[in-house]
Amino acid sequence: MADLLGSILSSMEKPPSLGDQETRRKARDRRHTNQLENQWLRWDAVMVIVLEVREQAARLKKLQEQEKQQKVEFRKRMEKEVSDFIQDSGQIKKKFQPMNKIERSILHDVVEVAGLTSFSFGEDDECRYVMIFKKEFAPSDEELDSYRRGEEWDPQKAEEKRKLKELAQRQEEEAAHQGPVVVSPASDYKDKYSHLIGKGAAKDAAHMLQANKTYGCVPVANKRDTRSIEEAMNEIRAKKRLRQSGEELPPTS
Repeated sequence: MADLLGSILSSMEKPPSLGDQETRRKARDRRHTNQLENQWLRWDAVMVIVLEVREQAARLKKLQEQEKQQKVEFRKRMEKEVSDFIQDSGQIKKKFQPMNKIERSILHDVVEVAGLTSFSFGEDDECRYVMIFKKEFAPSDEELDSYRRGEEWDPQKAEEKRKLKELAQRQEEEAAHQGPVVVSPASDYKDKYSHLIGKGAAKDAAHMLQANKTYGCVPVANKRDTRSIEEAMNEIRAKKRLRQSGEELPPTS
């Protein structure tokens, strides 16, 4: 019995000593400290991201406010220039400096509100500009085409081109009413080249060819074969037998 109790006691773990308890406590404290430090690091990273997002939002809002203020100032400046243009009776059109797309749209809106006409010209977006016209001096299609080609509009040259175009159109109409033009040569080519082709040339020298019967002309009746198929085959066989026997062939009828 004593041996059994001793074996059981020897197999059991000994109770922890004071040194082991202190070591475990320190290990728990270190783990807890590390967990707290990791949490604080995560919180710091989150706070940094939040601050950056807030700063970006603030910068974006500031830029939007600046752009809005610039648009308001630009619109006021365009309204003043358009108003001065309307009051100036000596101006019928005005050309502005190249603008970006937003500025051109603002200017078109201001011109429409003022009751004027505006057009944008230029191929590249950076070089496009706006021209405004008073209603009573609206540009013609020819003038707009000239500006689109990058050319200056000259009313005198345009009037000359218009007159020339009308003259050409009238001439075409008159020619259509008169019908096709008959061209008659000043001289006859036969007289000019008579030393080469003679007097009896072309259609006047043409004549109908007639067959000369004295030169080998055979009547059609003589060319026709009146034999039947059996007679022709018999004659061919007879010629073949005579050729094989070496005899002289009789003359054919």
